[in-house]
Order: sequence, then structure tokens, then C-alpha cells
Amino acid sequence: MSHSYCTNLVHCVFSTKGRAPSIPAERQEQLWAYLDGIAKNHDMPLMAVGGIANHVHLLVAIPQTTTVASAINRFKANSSRWLHDHGNNFEWQKGYGAFSVSPSQVPAVKEYIRTQEEHHVKHTFEDEFISLLRKCGVEFDPKHVFG
Repeated sequence: MSHSYCTNLVHCVFSTKGRAPSIPAERQEQLWAYLDGIAKNHDMPLMAVGGIANHVHLLVAIPQTTTVASAINRFKANSSRWLHDHGNNFEWQKGYGAFSVSPSQVPAVKEYIRTQEEHHVKHTFEDEFISLLRKCGVEFDPKHVFG
């Protein structure tokens, strides 16, 4: 085969340091747009972005030449700098969640990301993240998930 073909759709989740509510409500839409700009600058189509004051969800198509870790690092480093430049004392938590998404599940994941605010009326980020780990079959030690 003379060409390489790849679909690498990833649902990425990362939180603020200590899961503190440090993404100001008035900056969220701007942050989502900034994250979209990061994605475009690195040829990573961003299919959905959302979250609340203490975490972010992305549905991104990561190119075959980019590792998941380097993609997430780009999002976190650049957005953290942007938040600092806009007067926020800000830091992301170390680590992240990254879950592969089947193309058939894209609409459901987009809706899930779009409705984060409603979802978190009933569920904490911690509960949500543990649920994602379990749903995706990721083995983890509950004592070490959140650092």
C-alpha cells in the first residue's frame, strides 16, 4: 500500500490544578475558541470542546504523526499561557484522560461535551472521570487517579 490512512478520534479530558474552579465563566467561550485555534494551528480538527470551571473536554482528530501525549501537551501549554496572559493565575492538573472514539459514536460524544454544564448539576468531575475510566475499561487505582 503506497499511502497511510488513519482515523484517530480521541475524547480528551483534563482538569485544572486541584480541580479548582479556576476557568472564569466569562472566559470559557473565549477559551473554547482559543483551543480550537490551537487545534487548527496543529492540523488537529477539533470536533467538540466544552467543560465547566474546573475541566475541559475535547473531541479531536489527532493526526497519525502526532502522539496523544504531545497533542494534549500542546492544548494544555498554550491554553495555560493564554489564561495567564489574560490575568488568570492558572495551572492545569498533571495528567489527562484520553479515550478513543468510534466514528459511529461521534454524535453522542459531541452531545455529551456540549451538555457539560447540565451534566455537572448532578455529577462531580471526579465521579464523571471515574465513570469514563470504567466505561472505557481503563484499569486504575482510585487512590492515585487525582494525584
